[in-house]
Amino acid sequence: MNQQQNSSSGSNAPRNVRFNEASNLQELSQSVLQSHHQMSEYNRRRGHIGGGINKLQNSYTFNNLSSHRPDGLSSSNMIGMNAVEASSGTQVLYGTNINSNDVQSKLRNFITNFTHMEPDDERFDKKPFYQEQLEQILETEQYILDVNCDHIYEFDQGLYAQLENYPTDIIPIFDLVVTGMFKEIQMQNNEGAEENQGSDPIIQVRPFNLRVNNRMRDLDPSHIDKLISIKGIVIRNSDIIPEMKEASFRCYKCQYEHQEFIQRGKIFEPDTCERCKSRYTFQLIHNHCYFSDKQHVKMQETPESVPEGETPYTIHLCAYEDLVDYVKPGDRVEVIGIYKAMGVRVDSSKRTLKNVYRTYVDVINYVKADKKRLNIDTNQEMQIDEAAVQDLMLQDEHQEMFTDSQVQKFKEFSKDPQVIDKLVDAFAPSIWENQDVKKGILCQLFGGCSKEFSQSGRGRFRGEINILLCGDPSTAKSQLLQYVHKIAPRGIYTSGKGSSAVGLTVYITKDPETREIVLESGALVLSDRGICCIDEFDKMDDNTRVILHEAMEQQTVSVAKAGIICTLNARTAILAAANPVNSKYDPKLSVVENIKLPPTLLSRFDLIYLILDKQSDAHDRRLANHIVSLYSSHQKKGEENILNMSNNENPVLNTDLIKTNQGITREFFASYISYARRFISPKITDTVVPTLVSAYTNMRSLGNSKKTITATPRQLESTIRLAEAIAKMRLSEVIEVRDIEEAVRLIKTAMQQSATDPVTGEIDMDIIATGVSQSSSERVKQVIQIVKKIYEDHQDRIKLKKSGIPYALLFEYVQKKFNEQANQKKVQEKKLNEVEVRDALRQLEEENVISTYGNTKMPVIRFITE
Repeated sequence: MNQQQNSSSGSNAPRNVRFNEASNLQELSQSVLQSHHQMSEYNRRRGHIGGGINKLQNSYTFNNLSSHRPDGLSSSNMIGMNAVEASSGTQVLYGTNINSNDVQSKLRNFITNFTHMEPDDERFDKKPFYQEQLEQILETEQYILDVNCDHIYEFDQGLYAQLENYPTDIIPIFDLVVTGMFKEIQMQNNEGAEENQGSDPIIQVRPFNLRVNNRMRDLDPSHIDKLISIKGIVIRNSDIIPEMKEASFRCYKCQYEHQEFIQRGKIFEPDTCERCKSRYTFQLIHNHCYFSDKQHVKMQETPESVPEGETPYTIHLCAYEDLVDYVKPGDRVEVIGIYKAMGVRVDSSKRTLKNVYRTYVDVINYVKADKKRLNIDTNQEMQIDEAAVQDLMLQDEHQEMFTDSQVQKFKEFSKDPQVIDKLVDAFAPSIWENQDVKKGILCQLFGGCSKEFSQSGRGRFRGEINILLCGDPSTAKSQLLQYVHKIAPRGIYTSGKGSSAVGLTVYITKDPETREIVLESGALVLSDRGICCIDEFDKMDDNTRVILHEAMEQQTVSVAKAGIICTLNARTAILAAANPVNSKYDPKLSVVENIKLPPTLLSRFDLIYLILDKQSDAHDRRLANHIVSLYSSHQKKGEENILNMSNNENPVLNTDLIKTNQGITREFFASYISYARRFISPKITDTVVPTLVSAYTNMRSLGNSKKTITATPRQLESTIRLAEAIAKMRLSEVIEVRDIEEAVRLIKTAMQQSATDPVTGEIDMDIIATGVSQSSSERVKQVIQIVKKIYEDHQDRIKLKKSGIPYALLFEYVQKKFNEQANQKKVQEKKLNEVEVRDALRQLEEENVISTYGNTKMPVIRFITE
């Protein structure tokens, strides 16, 4: 008692005094958290860090609290700083040299006095930054306070060091201090304690922006129980797991109930009943216990942070309550959390632990923002699923939103008549020319608008734009893919030969925690709402390419493996690059013959660009000057310096590839596209419908004279998507005639390159749809008639049936007759090739007109027709 009196007399000497937890638990819960319910609520919402408040129990010395304070606040309403001020005695956190009184005083001083001034803010009477944040929390009722650790370091470096080294102790105190100040603001706004008694919210402090970002591979035992910040890609989320935070026990003899809180991640069963003094008579009552949502998250290193020759590291995360399902597989996030070590049992039935511990991160906060990368597009989700609008709005509350000054800059930039040209110049400036290709890829970055017509039975129409780049080697196809991958949201970069069917979709694995069979997402699923870049597309296996048919049109991936039957979303845009079969593109052959891709897959691409290596002295000189200027030490103002790289980063993937002489920085470029994707949704008005219909019918009429198909309904849908993307570049809410005209021009430019019949020089969509042009089909039909004529005109038909005709003799005769017919028509036909003759023989064999036997290369053809 004397010791308590001495400590309450104002002595500041720190003393580490231990107290019985059971005797002080009720007193602490009444003075610090007002009630038993609030303490359980805090522990439930804070995960393992909720045990930090139990750690405070061992560190506080309490006298009998007076019923009223001099300032009029009753002890029943005192929480956070006020409650501890009311307590007496020196307060040192157990196991540390931190004086909790000093910490609370510093935290309260920080919240009360820190003022953050924006560079363009000229106000001198600005309120304290976090005081304004608390007032906003009162209005929005979102009880989360994001605290910038840079602000703490700027205000008090010692406080920042304590937060970084002892987060398990400091963050619970921070929560209580902020909650106490929030309570004061509530009362100042005439929201009295009587109205909110028993349901006062606990404000969760979520720090972010640590001064040091750790790499996964650099984490070691010295980081255990410290606040860390790591970046990576989420690759898997577990199901939601209920974790007990408060247990309710009942004595089966006297029915006495006892509640037990989590203490450092554990809940201990009481031995003795306080009422009947019986030992080991307690039973757990599950329906009276409190559980919190818990989720295991697996995160992997980003490709640019992996050293040469190494494989990516992975780390396990544990998220609780509001942070459950906050991130999804494929998201690039920064995680702020506490690095933890957990013992592993030798046997599940024994308490013996291994000497090697398992590590994980207890998540405190997620940060999705990346100024140099596009944000995830949620605007299209709102259009598709209006029932989830409220959830998405709540999710956006925790994401970095655009400031008023940013939005104003975007709108001013969009009013520039040359805004589209400037955006094209800002994209991949180190790649010379190919302006139409860049504009098409830029349309892919902006994207169209997804539409749902389920009520009319027409299903869903995708808004993502698929593009294929085909052409000669050394034409910057892979570089364009790298540019897109570096700026696209949730982008995945993969190679055709290095990708398998399960690698693109999903694969089966066992959960390390539950040992149950689960699905791991592949590249297409991880790229949901992003762009999947596939290089060496022509070298992909046929079994792998089949997977893309569903993903590119229906935007889903269907799985039926190991008893798991489900359909996963793959709402991703595909940007693929392919090389010709013979390395060099042959202009005499069609695109299908050059790259050997199935026509059913080619038809799903909105734009197919041919990037050819044109041989011209003037062209070569300009290209050489452009490349040399990139390496020259005397660069023009604003040109991209591709050699500017960090010493600690990957020199290939972390090069600042986007910088332009138009004054558009990479941050502005990415933010502008993100703003357009999220908030701009152009509509088709009645005034532009005739223009759109006329453009489609004009494309169709190009082949009427020769009975060829020059456009299909897929080209019409592509035109709409491209027009929407072009309107987004101008931040326009409506599609104008000029947007449709530019979209039609892009499609015609792509079709003139990829869908042109090498024989006639005309656009023929049959080449993309079936792999065979209309002129080639006519030539095959002509060969079929010639072969049938042989049987009809031959004098000895029985010999043709028994002995047949050698292929070489038949081919020579058919070619001769074909040329004679061409001369009679006075038309200069292309020389008949062997592929067309074999196609004709294959069709005749399917019709049971002929049969072949012998050598497959030089067979003998027998007639079986009567």
